[in-house]
Amino acid sequence: MFINQITLKLGELKLSGMLQALEEQLNMPEIGNLSFEERLSLLVDREVLVKSNRRLANRLAKSKLKQQATIEDIDFRQQRNIDKSVLLSLANCEWVKRHQNIIITGPCGVGKTFLASALAQKACQSGFKALYYRLSMLLTELAIAKGDGRYIKFLQNLAKIDVLLIDDFGLALLAETQSKDLLEIIEDRYNIRSTIITTQFPIDKWHELIADPTMADAILDRLVHNAHKIEMKGGSMRKKLNSVAKVAT
Repeated sequence: MFINQITLKLGELKLSGMLQALEEQLNMPEIGNLSFEERLSLLVDREVLVKSNRRLANRLAKSKLKQQATIEDIDFRQQRNIDKSVLLSLANCEWVKRHQNIIITGPCGVGKTFLASALAQKACQSGFKALYYRLSMLLTELAIAKGDGRYIKFLQNLAKIDVLLIDDFGLALLAETQSKDLLEIIEDRYNIRSTIITTQFPIDKWHELIADPTMADAILDRLVHNAHKIEMKGGSMRKKLNSVAKVAT
């Protein structure tokens, strides 16, 4: 009866980890060999783990990452100009703590989005909030937000994200209004939050992608000077994977 009251109260308090661990302990004959403090420690540790995993799952869900990639999934055997030591040093997320950026350049299909997603997911695992956007969709949502009065609030919410992943930068020339919107986002994050950019275009070509030269200077100044740059090379990974799939069938 006493145990029933405890389990009921743990449920009411939403301490599901402790409840699960307690039920497991009740079915372990050898648990009596442990002291009260040891058993309590096991209950608390389980609750901490459950809550930590729940927060991580919530951060990953809200990140809207295009690919569920991890650093461990990256194939360093492919000749794509990825320095393993550099990537593993970025995996400690010190760049997020220092509010630095990452710019990943390379040809279509080489794996830029996968690599960026892996770094963003690592940030989520380290307790940071991340958010994925294709640049075209981000600019579209900003335009809609202007129309319905949410523009300032939208910018404020973006500014709270620890790691903003902007994918496919440069697929279309940025008009003046779009350049201003992008600058607003980058300005709000400058030396405060981190941004990951993926693009097919080398950094020295970015001025050609932004209609207003002054705006281009401002955007590049805030993005590039404190950025880790990863210049990927090689052929399309999609084509390689398709070829392997065809051979397998």
